Amino acid sequence: MADAINLEEALYHRGVTRRQFLKFCGLMASVLALPPRYAGTIASSLQAAPRLPLVWLEFQDCAGNTESFLRASNPTVSQIVLDLLSVNYHETIMAPAGKQAEQSLEETVKNHPKGYLAVVEGAIPMGEDGVYCTIAGRAAKDIVREVCGNALATIAVGACAWDGGLPAAAPNPTSAVGVKDAVPGITLINMPGCPMNIVNLTGVIVHYLTFKDLPATDQMGRPLFAYGQLIHNYCPRRGHFDAGRFVEEWGDTGHRLGWCLYKMGCKGPQALSNCPSVGWNDATSWPIGSSHGCVGCMSPHFWDTRTPFYERLPNVEGFGIEATADQVGLGVVAGVTAAFAAHGIISAVRGAARPIAKHESPSDQQSGERRDSPSRGSNGP
Repeated sequence: MADAINLEEALYHRGVTRRQFLKFCGLMASVLALPPRYAGTIASSLQAAPRLPLVWLEFQDCAGNTESFLRASNPTVSQIVLDLLSVNYHETIMAPAGKQAEQSLEETVKNHPKGYLAVVEGAIPMGEDGVYCTIAGRAAKDIVREVCGNALATIAVGACAWDGGLPAAAPNPTSAVGVKDAVPGITLINMPGCPMNIVNLTGVIVHYLTFKDLPATDQMGRPLFAYGQLIHNYCPRRGHFDAGRFVEEWGDTGHRLGWCLYKMGCKGPQALSNCPSVGWNDATSWPIGSSHGCVGCMSPHFWDTRTPFYERLPNVEGFGIEATADQVGLGVVAGVTAAFAAHGIISAVRGAARPIAKHESPSDQQSGERRDSPSRGSNGP
């Protein structure tokens, strides 16, 4: 994209209309759990945002996150993101190869100190001085320390970049780790999943470009807007769980009727993600929507802690098949009461510890001035 034209013009030349762009901004406001009026704020901010350099590193991975990055429909998320960002280095999709490719990475690190985003895909092997993964003669551990240590912020995408993922599963022969262990102390956003969801990655980038700040995270560095809700609570099959209607065998009547997959090993009751609301492949479906249980791929070390995938979780509280209608009713009342009480306590504590930032009024949203973020990432320095 030529720097002389704005984002809207660049998108138009790529076949993205203004209506589609505004629809995208509305989607981002929804994903980030912002009021609908922030769609206008996002649109004006993105149009005025400078192109931010980005480098995408791949180490011990299957390129599944890159595939997720490239999978979207009209207007494609990648179209929007690629026009917002200057992707200076991405081994899988960049045109240069060999020394020319490595030169692009070197120049970005040298010419934009603390001024570019680093996205890391894959685990980093630390064993045998990093000999298990080398690029251009350099060990992955040395590359990630140099690139991420000099970046404005780093986003670890996928389970492998988060905590080592499959390469780090027992017995972990290469001593693989995630970014947080390979380069401690950096500004880091963790986006686990196998693979991560491109909608959520775009949400993080849009949040930064809009508010000049990273989104709030949990204690594991995961954005709360994407990893702050239990899949089980928003699962479209939750009603069947509460009513005690479970799939007992693959292909049985309950399976054909879309009943709860808990007894078939679904890890939804212990997995935090917005999968039910954003879906995958442009919200066409997701694992439970395709009649397969959740494997908990966004949970810590899920290859070790969530297997066997097809065995039911122990000690999951619920009404189940033993409950009567009266018990279910009493349980719902008690649950709702407890939820409201807990929400009140959490809100009071959060309000005292970190008051919600004052947002601009709608009339101020078009001023083009720097916007205040609703919250600050907890994983930053």
